[in-house]
Amino acid sequence: MAGRGTPATALLVKHKIAHSVHAYEHDPRQPFGLEAAAAMGVSPDRVFKTLLAEVDGALSVGIVPVDAQLDLKALAAALGGKKAKMADVAVAERVTGYVAGGISPLGQRKRLPTALDSSALDLPTMFCSGGRRGLEIELAATDLVALLSATVADIAARQAVAG
Repeated sequence: MAGRGTPATALLVKHKIAHSVHAYEHDPRQPFGLEAAAAMGVSPDRVFKTLLAEVDGALSVGIVPVDAQLDLKALAAALGGKKAKMADVAVAERVTGYVAGGISPLGQRKRLPTALDSSALDLPTMFCSGGRRGLEIELAATDLVALLSATVADIAARQAVAG
C-alpha cells in the first residue's frame, strides 16, 4: 500500500499493532458504514463508525457499530459528563484532520476522550475507518482501546430498521 497510507495506518505501524487494511470503491450515494460492511462482506455489527460529540462542551469521540446510533446520554456518562450533543461536521473535520465519512478514531490531529461501544469486545476483530472514504482498518478491539486509552461502555442505541 505504498503511497496510500494515512495518519491512522501510520500510527498502527509505528506502534506495531497487528491490523489489515481493506480498500473498496466508495459510492457517494451510499451510506458509508453499511456500504463498507457490504463491500467487505462482513456483518454491519463488526464495522464501527467514529462520531464526534461535545460532552459538557468538550469534544469527545464515540465509536459505535454502523447499524446503531450513538446514545448521547450514555456517551456523556461513560466519559464522566452530564450532557452531550453531536459536534458540527465542519468542527469534526477540522479537529480530526479527516473528512466526514472517513473520520478514523486513530491518528487524529488532537487526542480526544474516546469511548468504544462494549459490543466490540465480543468480536474477534472489528473494522474502523482508515482515514478516508473507502478505506477500513481491521484490528482487535483491545488494541484500539489500548492505543486510544478509550473507555469501553454501552454507548450504542439500536433501533429497528425499516425495510
